[in-house]
Amino acid sequence: MNSNQPSNKKKNRFTIIKDDSNDGHGGYGAGSISLENMSSVIVDPNEKTAYLDMDAMHARSAIERRVKYMPDREDVPNPKKYWIVWVTVEQGKESPYYAGVAGCELLVDKPNKRAYKSMPEHVQNMEASLKGKIIVDHMDDLSKQLLHDYLKDFNQEFWEHSTEELKSQLNI
Repeated sequence: MNSNQPSNKKKNRFTIIKDDSNDGHGGYGAGSISLENMSSVIVDPNEKTAYLDMDAMHARSAIERRVKYMPDREDVPNPKKYWIVWVTVEQGKESPYYAGVAGCELLVDKPNKRAYKSMPEHVQNMEASLKGKIIVDHMDDLSKQLLHDYLKDFNQEFWEHSTEELKSQLNI
């Protein structure tokens, strides 16, 4: 098992839509974005793995810990590339499915304790995933294949009920 992979079984589940926390009352919190049906998948092309890491939702994944974020990618001297992929699961007529999938680059140099990510890109792609958009065309082929295999293996039924757009963009 990869040392970056969480071993806690509890973390290895996609979050699926829960009830409306406002119950339609429209009071405090109305209009806020709920991330309850979004999960984060780390794709590591260096180790040829992909895994669920819910701590990435708060920039606390294993690869993000103990690093300082730099404002420019040039400030990260020897980076390893990772992808944080925001995956939104929606309830379809027959089954839940992967509705939105959007990947964001993350560069990490653990020995020098530095990292770079574009916060605007992460925020925009999280929002796009919530809206059911598929944004993976900028990912390298190996990373797309790892994501494809992970999503398909994680839940075959989710994969089967996903959009043809997702399947075609991840079909390498």
